[in-house]
Amino acid sequence: MSDHNIIRIRELHRSYPMGDTVVHALNGVNLDINRNDYVAIMGPSGSGKTTLMNIIGCLDSPSSGEYWLNNQQVSKLRDNQLAHIRNAEIGFVFQTFNLLNRSTALQNVELPLVYKGLGRRDRQDRASAMLDAVGLGSRMKHKPSEMSGGQRQRVAIARALITEPSILLADEPTGNLDSNTGKEIMSIFEKLHTDGQTIILVTHEAEIAAHAKGEVHLRDGKIANDTRVGNTTSSINLEIAAP
Repeated sequence: MSDHNIIRIRELHRSYPMGDTVVHALNGVNLDINRNDYVAIMGPSGSGKTTLMNIIGCLDSPSSGEYWLNNQQVSKLRDNQLAHIRNAEIGFVFQTFNLLNRSTALQNVELPLVYKGLGRRDRQDRASAMLDAVGLGSRMKHKPSEMSGGQRQRVAIARALITEPSILLADEPTGNLDSNTGKEIMSIFEKLHTDGQTIILVTHEAEIAAHAKGEVHLRDGKIANDTRVGNTTSSINLEIAAP
């Protein structure tokens, strides 16, 4: 695995039984993602992009093939080991925010640090600084129901970053937002990328994908096209401030 790679995927397959048939969601995916890449993964329904996202996020395991994350082969790890990798290496931002409704913004952001065993004062100091960084310093004591959709997504981004993950995995992060708020959220991702964060953006919207520095298109469980510099050929034939 190259020192530049943070993700290396080789001949990745994922199959699911469905009644009397077998669905081949991924069918031989080969993919490299370098440190500080900002990549959009795209594809129509049934293309395999959600399955690929789940495997990259250590929420699922491949049927066969190799997945290396940050120089560790995670494709053959057990569930408890995958949970550790998720907590240590990956920050998630979801379309539906996935915040705890009864907790404040500060409590939501500090939650991953509870699982890491940090003391209360340390957790709160770090969560407070992270909320400041996404422009929500004045909303720390507000609950999700007291915030706009854009503010809730900022909380989710702060929570995703609080453990200093190797990769930020964003699944349709603007899907529940209006277009102007969506642009504000994408500007945060742009700033994070400029600061060195590796970002993988899963979306079906070309306008959102255009914010990334390259696009990987899936079709029928394979990579149909990779528009990143040096990867412009179809890889089906390759192996390869707050409001």
